[in-house]
Amino acid sequence: MVILRKGLVYFKDVLAGYIEENEVGYRFYYDETYLESPSAYKISVTMPLQKEPFDSKTLHPFFDGLIPEGWILSVVIKNWKINPKDRMGLLLTVCNDCIGAVSIKEYNE
Repeated sequence: MVILRKGLVYFKDVLAGYIEENEVGYRFYYDETYLESPSAYKISVTMPLQKEPFDSKTLHPFFDGLIPEGWILSVVIKNWKINPKDRMGLLLTVCNDCIGAVSIKEYNE
């Protein structure tokens, strides 16, 4: 499977897992070290702690819900020149400092 883009998923500033965009959709999986931690907590009710990845043809609703809406989305689209249909691009661009416990940082090798 070819990974097109990848993001690091943090829960309360601790690396919890990875979100990937690939040629068939999206994949989220928890970091092994995070899963072994006694303080590990699921990032979403729909994504319980497990080793198996969560695959989807569309961006998982939990992650899509982190992307701003309305006038804030309009500002993001205009300032960063991102296509509103590029949900992964929006996620990686604007979710570095989300409200709440989860944040997404672009993975750069």
